[in-house]
Amino acid sequence: MTAFWVLAPIMVLAALGLLFVRKAVHAAMLLAVVMISLAVLYAVLEAPFLFAVQIIVYTGAILMLFLFVLMLVGVDASDSLVETIKGQRALSWFVGLAFAVIMIVGLTQLTFGTAVGLDDANKGGNVQALANLLFSRYVFVFETTSALLITAAVGAMVLAHRERLTPRRTQHEIAAERIRAYAETGAHLGPLPPPGVYARHNAVDTPALLPDGSPAAASVSRVLAARGTMRPAGLRDIDKMQAQIGEGSGELTAKPDAAATSDTAETGEDPK
Repeated sequence: MTAFWVLAPIMVLAALGLLFVRKAVHAAMLLAVVMISLAVLYAVLEAPFLFAVQIIVYTGAILMLFLFVLMLVGVDASDSLVETIKGQRALSWFVGLAFAVIMIVGLTQLTFGTAVGLDDANKGGNVQALANLLFSRYVFVFETTSALLITAAVGAMVLAHRERLTPRRTQHEIAAERIRAYAETGAHLGPLPPPGVYARHNAVDTPALLPDGSPAAASVSRVLAARGTMRPAGLRDIDKMQAQIGEGSGELTAKPDAAATSDTAETGEDPK
């Protein structure tokens, strides 16, 4: 009973928040609070199967799927003044008030007492007893709940759907737009080079190197550059690499001279 009196106010506040928050992502997070609290109540009532299903299926799969869809697709918080279905607001108010009246009447006639009969209900195992009830006495309710879940999934897709106001741009149009932007403003034609220096560093704060050995500042995030955490990189790294493999700049420049001397000795011609 202690867990109920602690979690019940939290669940009620989170459920009321679903009605008043303006963003769909916040509503999904509040619904997660309600589902997790309900799972804890299942665990307290010695129903491990329902506890696991509530966490893994409802909270971990279905709700998080809705949340990820909302985050990826995006649903704005603005209210549409045009009703696509006539009378839906009046109908929703009527259904909501009717549900509130039923809940109030039910709660006024509810009495709390010591939970009894759990041992008999879980006789032979909680999972076996629950399966016997679901697929015998409550099979109609179970199938109705499945239909409601499917309806909720369709409703989530309808909410996430947005009509395209402009025609989809083709690859040719995007390429032409990039060429015009490069000619007018000098914008980069393709994707920016990734951070890190090839074969030496692999960090987001280390700029990549251009063919001449100079650092490419565009390869580092502007946030890191503004914070001053971008690491210096340039020709000094090339010098260090040459020193590590034992090929200094002097040796590299000496090899062509030696090759030219050998060619001169064979042909007998003056290299000058």
